[in-house]
Amino acid sequence: MAPAKPLIVGSFVVGGLVLGVAGILLLGSGNLFTQPTRVVVVFTGSVAGLDVGSPVTFRGVRIGKVSSIRVQIDVKRHEDSIPVYLDLDPSLVTWTNGREPSGTSDLAVSVKAGLRAQLMSQSYLTGQLTVNLDTHPDLPLIAQVSIDGVPEIPSIPSDLQDLKDEFRRLDLPGLGRRTRDALVSMQRTLDTLNGAVGPVAQSLQATLAKTTQAVSQVQTDATRTLATIDQLAADGRGQLKTNGDDLDRLLKTAQRTATEADSLLASLNDMTDAHSEMRGDLQASMRDLAATSSSLRSLTEDLQRNPVGTLLRGH
Repeated sequence: MAPAKPLIVGSFVVGGLVLGVAGILLLGSGNLFTQPTRVVVVFTGSVAGLDVGSPVTFRGVRIGKVSSIRVQIDVKRHEDSIPVYLDLDPSLVTWTNGREPSGTSDLAVSVKAGLRAQLMSQSYLTGQLTVNLDTHPDLPLIAQVSIDGVPEIPSIPSDLQDLKDEFRRLDLPGLGRRTRDALVSMQRTLDTLNGAVGPVAQSLQATLAKTTQAVSQVQTDATRTLATIDQLAADGRGQLKTNGDDLDRLLKTAQRTATEADSLLASLNDMTDAHSEMRGDLQASMRDLAATSSSLRSLTEDLQRNPVGTLLRGH
C-alpha cells in the first residue's frame, strides 16, 4: 500500500476545519463573536436557588444568563447586598426604534421607563430561581447607575419576598400575645357568666316547675268545668224531652193570649176614635152624669142649710 501524501491529508484537515467553523457560524446565527451586554442587579434578600448559568428572561423569554454572583458586606453601615452579574444576548433584544442596542444608552432609557429585575421560581419542586426582566411604568423613575463600571438594572422584591415581608410586618409574637390575652379574657368572662347563670338557671327551673304545676291545675279545672257543662247540657236535653208537651201547650196559650190582647187593643182604639159612635155616647153619658152630679150637689147644700123647708117644698 502506497503511503498517504502529506499534502492531501493536510488539505482534508484544513477543509474539515473550515466546514466546522462555517457550521458553527451558521448554527449560532453568527453569535460566536457577538459581545454580550453585561449588566448587574443588586438583591438585598436571599438568592437561594440562583446559580451561575441560571437563565435570564424577559417576560419568560430567555435573553441571557447569570455570569457571576458576589457578596458585598458593609461593616461600618451593617449592610449587605448581593450583586448578580448578567450577560444579555444583544441579538435577542430589538429596541423600539427597530435596531439592536447600541450600548448602555438604550438600557438607561429602559430603566427610566420602568425596566426592573425580579427573582422568579423556575420550579417549586427544585427551588431553582431565574432572573426575570419586565417593565413597570407605575414605579417611580430611577436614574441608571453603575457598579464597577457595569450598568445596573434596579431590582424589585419577588412575590415570595413580599410574602415574607408581610409576615414580618405582622408582628407574629405580638399577635400571639394579644390572642392569648384575648383568650384569657374570654375565659374569665365565661367563668363569670357561669357563676351568674347558675342562680338564674335555678330560679328559672323553679319558675318553670311552678308554671307547670299551675298549668296542670288549670287543665284539671278546665276538665271539670267541661264535664259540668256536658252534664248541664244533658240535663237540659232531658228536661226538654220530658216537658216538651207542656212547653208546647204553654206556647200555644201564650199565642192565644197575645191574639186576644191584640183584639182588645183594636176595640179600644175603635172606642177612642174621634168619629166613633160609642165615643159620642160615652161623651153624652158623661155630660148627663155631670148634670146629675151638679143637681145632687145643690140638693145637698140646700139640705144642709134648711133641711125641713127643703123637704116640705119637695125640691
